[in-house]
Amino acid sequence: MSDDNKTQQLESADDNNSDKNNLELSNNQNEKSAPIEETTDSSNDTVEKTTAAAASNEEVPENVSETSEVIEENDEVINEIEESNAEDAEDEGNKDRHKIEVKEYDTMSLEALAIELEKLLKNEKIQAIRSHVNSINTEFKLKLNALIDEKKEDFINDGGNEIDFYYSSPVQKRYKEAYKTYRTKLNEHYQSLEKNLKQNLADKLEIIEELKGLINLEENINTTYKHFKELQERWRTTGPIPRDKYNNAWNSYHHHVEMFYDFLHLNRDLRDLDFKHNLEKKLLIIERAEELAQDDNVMRAFRELQELHKMWKEELGPVGKQHREEIWGRFKAATKIINDKRHLYYQEIDLVYEKNLETKLQIIADIEALNNYENISHGGLQKKIKQVEALRESFFNAGKVPIKVNEATWAKFKEAVRNFNRKKNAFYKGLKKEQYKNLQLKLELIKIADDNKNSDDFEIVTPLMKKIQSDWKKIGHVPRKDSDKIWKQFKAACNSYFDRIHAKRNAASQEQVDAYDKKNAFLSALKNLELPTDKKEGIALIKKQIKEWQDVGRVPHDKRYIDGKFQKAIDSLLTKLKVEKTEAEMIKYENKLDNLNASDDNRNLDNERTFIRKKIDEVKGQINQLENNLQFFTNVNEDNPLVKEVHTNIKNHKATLDLLKAKLQKIKSLY
Repeated sequence: MSDDNKTQQLESADDNNSDKNNLELSNNQNEKSAPIEETTDSSNDTVEKTTAAAASNEEVPENVSETSEVIEENDEVINEIEESNAEDAEDEGNKDRHKIEVKEYDTMSLEALAIELEKLLKNEKIQAIRSHVNSINTEFKLKLNALIDEKKEDFINDGGNEIDFYYSSPVQKRYKEAYKTYRTKLNEHYQSLEKNLKQNLADKLEIIEELKGLINLEENINTTYKHFKELQERWRTTGPIPRDKYNNAWNSYHHHVEMFYDFLHLNRDLRDLDFKHNLEKKLLIIERAEELAQDDNVMRAFRELQELHKMWKEELGPVGKQHREEIWGRFKAATKIINDKRHLYYQEIDLVYEKNLETKLQIIADIEALNNYENISHGGLQKKIKQVEALRESFFNAGKVPIKVNEATWAKFKEAVRNFNRKKNAFYKGLKKEQYKNLQLKLELIKIADDNKNSDDFEIVTPLMKKIQSDWKKIGHVPRKDSDKIWKQFKAACNSYFDRIHAKRNAASQEQVDAYDKKNAFLSALKNLELPTDKKEGIALIKKQIKEWQDVGRVPHDKRYIDGKFQKAIDSLLTKLKVEKTEAEMIKYENKLDNLNASDDNRNLDNERTFIRKKIDEVKGQINQLENNLQFFTNVNEDNPLVKEVHTNIKNHKATLDLLKAKLQKIKSLY
């Protein structure tokens, strides 16, 4: 039988033993044993103090010991179990945290951490993932800050001004959105929980008051006992209460339950039957705890032990005084064994962490050793760069280190990598000779382009121009200050040549003139086009008109204004159909792309793709800037006009970004 099944067997034992433990009441109804706690077999002074406190409506002292013989070494673990169960009692979803795998977050990449956070939000209860999210958040911040430091250093080493540095990445935005969702859901959960906790506490205090009154009722003992059982059931089914009230409320409840059992001395059969049932159940719990003491899975055993303590305390009542000290002693003894094994487990983990620390310190030393070089070649440095990357990966995969040295180890690692990068960047800053050689090669290509841009020998020059364009791409970097300038010169010369080819090809021909006449007639007919009432059919009809327009063919270069008229007519038809702006824009854009794709020169489509990509980068930058601006309004109301305007702008920019991405995807499908 599995461990889970054994625990479930304990939880359902009431049902299995119902025939044995049912009581004959006046209405012959079967009563199930109610959830009450093991009484304390303490000194008379303790009992008197507890009774006096209850009688004066004062709070009962917390953590009343189970026996007068307190086992000191067990107090810490029992208190830990009590506190954990009190936390779970406040919010039952908390206990699911034990079932969630704790992964090696320190070995994960930024993207993997963002994905893991999204998975937790999707698959787990929000209150159960707090410790996991905190660990993920710590690792993400450390790694993101390290990445930003590296990017900033590269930016400065390349001649940039620190004040102009800005870095953002899609994974950073993805993570921020997921973490914001987590905070929102957690706040909503606790706001809802707070209301329920207060009401449940009030309900349980009311049950305690009703328990007090049972002793003074003048009615049949079976009727009173039935009422008592109903109160126990109400207590069990009442939801969670605040954890800081948990022990006091339970102790007070438990005290009045015991007083009722003392009241039952007039009817020992009822009381002794309950005592017998509770003893049987508690012996089952002890047997399970003793089994867990032999379990090699220490953490699983301890978590189940917590559940057993909860069952012992919350679901079972007292046993006969002659058994109390003995069974509690057995239960505490099993608890001590499990806890000792857990301590040993943690000690072994500490040894692993120390070993991981040794590994990481050695990796740092290896990186520092790679930084000691003179007169190295480009190839040699590239080899060292790969070695550092491998060591960097090994560092992240080396596992956790003791928490007290975690930050210091991380700082030492960052400094070693930073020193290597500084020396690497210094090397490449001095590597200008090759860049100037590349500059000369590109200047030669510019001269060839300039010499041939006015040639009419298209059959010979066109392959030549395409070849020098290909050669340009193969040549390496040139000095930054010359890069844009020579590219513009080369691009202007090539464009001048190809524009002349286009101008010749676009000379009006009879075929193009005929096409213009057909399009003129088509446009007139389009103005009188009757659209169907169904929107989908209307869109299909419009797309058909666009296709027919394209099939007519090209018009003379000086007559292309007719395409603009056609677009206006299509706009009018789409407006009549009440087509959404984005969908209408894509329909028109497909028409534009079809025209570009029909051209003999691929540059038109290439230029459109470059333009869309540039616009996407611009819009992303604007969104990032607006989101950064929001961080300055942390203490400002969401209803603030300025904040609302920023949110509106972000929303509009995101809509534009989605449209641009759709356009880019459409362009890519044409290649």
